[in-house]
Amino acid sequence: MCEANAYLYNNGQEELILESVDVVKPEADDQYRLINIFNEQKIVRGRIKSMRLVEHKIVFEALT
Repeated sequence: MCEANAYLYNNGQEELILESVDVVKPEADDQYRLINIFNEQKIVRGRIKSMRLVEHKIVFEALT
């Protein structure tokens, strides 16, 4: 499987946003649409901080 879990990094902590993410689609104004293998969708506002695909992990940094 090639999907990853998405996290939001804020105040030194990583909070799980969505599991089994298959699609990360840029939207307007520093927003990303996340879609997982179950077709659940979430919009996250922030910047990509890191992507560790071997670890199946995408981390977004919250905007202040």
